[in-house]
Amino acid sequence: MRIATWNVNSITARLPRLLAWLESSGTDVLCLQEAKLAEGQFPFDPLRDLGYEAAVNATGRWNGVAVLSRVGLKDVVKGLPGDPGYDGVQEPRAISATCGPVRVWSVYVPNGREVDHPHYAYKLQWFEALKAAVAGDAGGSRPFAVLGDYNVAPTDDDVYDVAAFEGLTHVTPAERAALASLRESGLSDVVPRPLKYDHPYTYWDYRQLCFPKNRGMRIDLVYGNEPFAKAVTDSYVDREERKGKGASDHAPVVVDLDV
Repeated sequence: MRIATWNVNSITARLPRLLAWLESSGTDVLCLQEAKLAEGQFPFDPLRDLGYEAAVNATGRWNGVAVLSRVGLKDVVKGLPGDPGYDGVQEPRAISATCGPVRVWSVYVPNGREVDHPHYAYKLQWFEALKAAVAGDAGGSRPFAVLGDYNVAPTDDDVYDVAAFEGLTHVTPAERAALASLRESGLSDVVPRPLKYDHPYTYWDYRQLCFPKNRGMRIDLVYGNEPFAKAVTDSYVDREERKGKGASDHAPVVVDLDV
């Protein structure tokens, strides 16, 4: 079984690439982030033509998550129970579903913006709500994973130059502590194997030739429980999908399971 996560940075802008990638990659379940459209605008029909059902939590031009599956899709939960909300609004940042033998969450963790910004405090509160929401499945006997754009680099090695991020979000002790706390619920980091370079980054800014220079970050993560982690046979970042015209600034993270 092949499961992947991909921040597509607008399904509307990325649809031809998304459909082509699904057709060529052999992916059974794909967790998507940053759909950037309303659910009524979601491309259900072309995905169905490829054999994929879709569960979607999206409300407009920002955020939005989805789970695509060709191995079944049931027990869908939209939103994060206990979501603290930001500025009085619960944003569409989480969705979960059971796909064949595996249950997954697709999550788009708040960015945080700046350390002294209210969005940063919201980010840390959101992590607490996520931990509470997944605790039952994390400790269960069924393969389970939380996949998505976490907007946190777990270690200094997960950024091209930690000095370039001094004083910025994504690398602060509080954010990394939130990740560690999530792992304590019974999840482990499924780290992709390196391909072209020594470290498997998943995101490269569009600006300043960051991708050609490999100035990246590993912020798209797969956190699986013990049955999930034991079933992993391979994991990698499909760096090729970051190349060329019309690419997202994130690359898909692919995990193969023997279940």
